[in-house]
Amino acid sequence: QVPLVESGGGLVQSGGSLRLSCAASGSVFSINTIGWFRQAPGKERETVAYLNNTNGGTYYPDSVKGRFTISSDNAKNTMYLQMNSLKPEDAGMYRCAVFDTALNGNPLRLRVGLHEFDYWGPGTQVTVSS
Repeated sequence: QVPLVESGGGLVQSGGSLRLSCAASGSVFSINTIGWFRQAPGKERETVAYLNNTNGGTYYPDSVKGRFTISSDNAKNTMYLQMNSLKPEDAGMYRCAVFDTALNGNPLRLRVGLHEFDYWGPGTQVTVSS
């Protein structure tokens, strides 16, 4: 595993934007599938963005499609989540995560909806005021 650390969360007004960053201490993003998931109190975890860096494929749920964009700068070992037109229902703890193909059989693999992740960061809080 490679430690991941998120930053960029905070309080924003409805309609505003935030860019979350996720820094890794090693080069893991370029060869793996990466993503962001969130969880709000009383709600299930939800994957909000997913990027397969081997083929460029992305996934966004309908709830954020057209507003959120995932990207990665592999030279900087950093990935991002650009969030625009934020809504109060976007509030929650956001975590970046990696699905590492080298960790087949990982007993700690986390399933979030249709996606799986092998390790993730401690999270950054996003609050959206109405």
